[in-house]
Amino acid sequence: MRKSLGGIFIEDHYHVPHVCKECGGVMVFKGVGEYHCEKCGAVDYDDYGKVRLYIESHRGATAAEVEAATGISQRSIRQMLKDSKLEVMDGSKVMLRCAACGQPIRSGEFCPRCETKMHRAMEAAQREELKRDMKGYSVSKNGEDGQRRFMRS
Repeated sequence: MRKSLGGIFIEDHYHVPHVCKECGGVMVFKGVGEYHCEKCGAVDYDDYGKVRLYIESHRGATAAEVEAATGISQRSIRQMLKDSKLEVMDGSKVMLRCAACGQPIRSGEFCPRCETKMHRAMEAAQREELKRDMKGYSVSKNGEDGQRRFMRS
């Protein structure tokens, strides 16, 4: 499935392998960035899978170290942090900042408090929009407007 991410498709953004480098077969997603060839069983990884594998074996690696070892740009690694695919380690000197209030966070774009506020504001806006759209369907004080669609016998 191709999900749009600000005009960039996630598949394209993480360089998902579609064709096997060994035999030209179709690569099948097996989970957490890992793909297996249907024909020969060769294993390949998208960018997320490569970064994840490196971090698992090199705990506490910096984005620069990950970039040097995997060839995945620091920009892509930051995007994975914003997409909440990766987290900054506990006790790290470098943290992400909430886009709204500037609080330090480990992944995503917003701290839990700002994310809650944002969702509540969106829900309130949706409720107001529904109320505004429903005004034409209300019953007037003098009785019902329009014709009856059903009659009781």
